[in-house]
Amino acid sequence: MKIQLIWVGKTKEPFIHEGLQKYLKLLQSYADVSITEVREEKVKDISRMLGKESERIQDLKTPYILLDEKGEPLESVEFAKLIEKLGSSATFLLGGAYGVSGDVKARAIKKISLSSMTFTHEMSRLVFLEQLYRAFTILQKRGYHH
Repeated sequence: MKIQLIWVGKTKEPFIHEGLQKYLKLLQSYADVSITEVREEKVKDISRMLGKESERIQDLKTPYILLDEKGEPLESVEFAKLIEKLGSSATFLLGGAYGVSGDVKARAIKKISLSSMTFTHEMSRLVFLEQLYRAFTILQKRGYHH
């Protein structure tokens, strides 16, 4: 399976970067995972920032599943079933510190939530990759998920 992850900004925290590398390595057995980093906009006006980032996201022209705090909550097994249903490829989008614009939300083919709790956008990347790995181990009955 090919999985494209699109997220806004670079991962700056070393411990998160290390965790991302760990899960990317573990995922190699299950999927070809690629990451596209969309340049983060550095302006004080949040709506302008989201607008600029939205333009960059929409330039990618690929259907995506949005990770959004108001998205559908899924348990790990339900997420695994979604991965299975997606078939040979999927694209997931994680916004920046302020999320994404309404236009980007509207274009998403599906919106899912990682948790009812709030995480930093960098931490969300790590949590998502762990859940992606967990989903594949569930599908392969590997015992990682109890």
